[in-house]
Formats: sequence, structure tokens, C-alpha cells
Amino acid sequence: MLARHNATVTPVAKNNTITLYDLQLASGCTISPFVWATKYAIAHKGFEIDIVPGGFTGIMERTGGRTERLPAIVDDGEWILDSWLIAEYLDRKYPDRPTLIGDPGIKPLTEFIEGWLWQTAIGPWFGCYIKDYRDLSLPCDHEYVTTTRENMLGGKKLEDVVKGREDRLPQVPPALEPFRQILKRHKWLGGEAPNYADYRALSVFLWTASVATTPPLTDDDPLRDWLDRGFDLYGGLGRHPAMHSLFGLKLRPGDPEPWSKAPAMGGLATRNTGPQSTKSETDRIKGGPTTRVTS
Repeated sequence: MLARHNATVTPVAKNNTITLYDLQLASGCTISPFVWATKYAIAHKGFEIDIVPGGFTGIMERTGGRTERLPAIVDDGEWILDSWLIAEYLDRKYPDRPTLIGDPGIKPLTEFIEGWLWQTAIGPWFGCYIKDYRDLSLPCDHEYVTTTRENMLGGKKLEDVVKGREDRLPQVPPALEPFRQILKRHKWLGGEAPNYADYRALSVFLWTASVATTPPLTDDDPLRDWLDRGFDLYGGLGRHPAMHSLFGLKLRPGDPEPWSKAPAMGGLATRNTGPQSTKSETDRIKGGPTTRVTS
């Protein structure tokens, strides 16, 4: 007699599709970094995305009063809000599909990287592109974006906030050097394949590309490799035709070097496997055979 086993049925989204409530500019390009991260999370899991379009106004009406902020997804009738909660839901409900977060330690590290990028990049770029952000939004959203963002900026007019951005933009790329150094040694933040850390970080630059009418990074920025590969994932998910190029920032005399061309040094960049592995650096800092100190 054959033993009977209770079959485990892996849940599957209806028609392999998940509905996503988008936050868009007039061009149809996604404006929210949180929605961008959710788009990548859904694609990572192998699902098709059914987009519900719309801008800043009318979110409550579009979602039947369920939320005033996006993203929101609907998976076979079940509503899930918030980009982090959506990613955790997808991992929990579909464990047999590629993992987004995996080890619990990945979440706080991802939150750290994202928080650092928001302070280092989105903060300064927000002040440089906020007028473009408003001007590119749906016409029905202009008043909302103007009022809310001016309130966020302490009552300053958006036109005044962006003044002098040509002086501020060159200050941001050098501050991104720690991020470049990580990606110089690793193909993805997730290692050999992207994970949710990559998508949260990419969302910072996807947001920027949606509004950057003047580029924030130089043509030769080493971040270009990771960014291009990230934008190209899942059939070019980050390649909306209305996106602006991130590359082409022109430096002026006196602007800081945008990225470090010096070789990586120290325990943060190299592994000590014995004297031969550290000899070149030791010679350099002691003024030995590699680099001689002259008076």
C-alpha cells in the first residue's frame, strides 16, 4: 500500500501577473524611488507587472481609499502596501522563486546603504532638480507638488532652491567614492547576482534619471558599469524613453575631481596574504622602491 502524502502547492499569482499602482510623471516615467524598487522586486521574482498609471493626485480614489501613498500591489485580490513590506511579502509567499532579501542581516545593511545614498546623493540632487520634478509632473499635479515641496523646503520657492545648482552638482560625485569602491570589487551589491540591496540603491539613480534635465555624473564615472547593467535588467526595466542621461556633467576649473583615480589602499581594499601582498603599499607609504620621497 502506497503512503499518502499531503502535496505542497506552491502559490502562483494569477496569470503570473501582479498589479502595481505606479506614481508617474506626465511622460509616464516612474517618479518614486520606492515604486522603482518595487518594480524590480516583482521582476526579480519572475512576475509580469500590470501597471495602474497615475500621478500624485487621486491616489486615494485609484486605490479605493486604501492608501494615500504608493507603491501598492494587488496579488490575486490581496493588497500589500509599502515597498519594504511588499518585498518581504514576495519572499514569504513565493519562497521557491529567487530570493530578494534572504538572510535577515541583509535588511539592516541595505537600509544603511540606502540611507547613506539618500543623504549623500538624493538630498543634494533634490535641491538641484526639484523644479524639474514639478515641471515634469502631470499638469494636474503641479499645484500639489509645488505646495508640498515648498513646505518641505521651509517655504522656499522651487525656483530659488535650484539657483546655483551648477556650483553644487560637481560636489556630489566625489562623495560617492565609498560606493564606487564597493562596486569596483563586486559585480553587484548582492555578489554575483543582484538582490534587493541593488534595487534599493538603483532606485536612487532611477529617481534621479527621471528628473535630471542636466546630468549629475561625468561621462567616465566608474559607476556607469553597474548603473548600465542595472538599468538593463529584466528587458531594460529602467530604460523608459523619457529618462534623462545621468552622464555628461561638465566640470569647470576649480571643481573637485569627481572620482578617485588613485589605487585602492589598506585593509578596506586589499587582503593581507603575507608580506608580498602588502609590499607595494608598504614601499609606497615608506617612500621605498615604489615611490621615493624627495626633498
